[in-house]
Amino acid sequence: MNYFDLTGKVAVVIGGTSGIGKALALGLANAGAGVVATSRSAEGTAATAREIQSLGRRSLAVTSDVTSRESLEALNKSVQAEFPAVDILLNCAGITKRIPTLDWTDEAWDAIFDVNVKGTLRACQIFGRDMIARRSGRIINIASLSTFVAFHQVAAYSASKAAIGSLTQSLAIEWAPHNVFVNAIAPGVFPTALNSALLDSPRGQELQLRTPMHRFGHADELITTALYLASDHSSFTTGQILPVDGGFLASAVNQ
Repeated sequence: MNYFDLTGKVAVVIGGTSGIGKALALGLANAGAGVVATSRSAEGTAATAREIQSLGRRSLAVTSDVTSRESLEALNKSVQAEFPAVDILLNCAGITKRIPTLDWTDEAWDAIFDVNVKGTLRACQIFGRDMIARRSGRIINIASLSTFVAFHQVAAYSASKAAIGSLTQSLAIEWAPHNVFVNAIAPGVFPTALNSALLDSPRGQELQLRTPMHRFGHADELITTALYLASDHSSFTTGQILPVDGGFLASAVNQ
């Protein structure tokens, strides 16, 4: 039996055209799902849709902006016009910025929360409403190591990812009676275009030192966790935040 077979399922991956989001979108497609990978980039959505279609899966090239409820409503409408229903929602859109905490402005802080927290909430509300009506759905949010521990001079990002953890649990207990499962993945350190400069710095060296496996993760190493949470075999798993971190959160002294 293939426990990770998603044949016949439909997934929407928001923030799914680069980095971790794209890896997960392609992973779902390889498991048999039709996948709509969306972001603000028209070029990125078109290119990712072609990659998904090259795997023999249905897809759709449509952009979206998580800071706009109207944009996400339009995304949902476009998907509904092409697919019978959305079974799986992955919320991968996120931004970060490094600023000493005394220097954060209200505008900069709010911008982080508008994407990372409110963007996730908007998507969960819009797609979750249909899942509740059908009494079936899987939602996977992207948390972070900073959901659990602090990182230097990224207070807004850390606070936003702690909020994602809490939001995931809150939605899970509200929507469990409707057979809608809400979980999150907390990746460890995975090189992406967003953090490449960071990982080449002394800060990156410290992160690697604090990871017991003494290496960074590969985006493909997140796929099986996402497949588990997206599949029918996670039927008693909700409200969980699953770290995939090479042992980082378990670690105190590594040498």
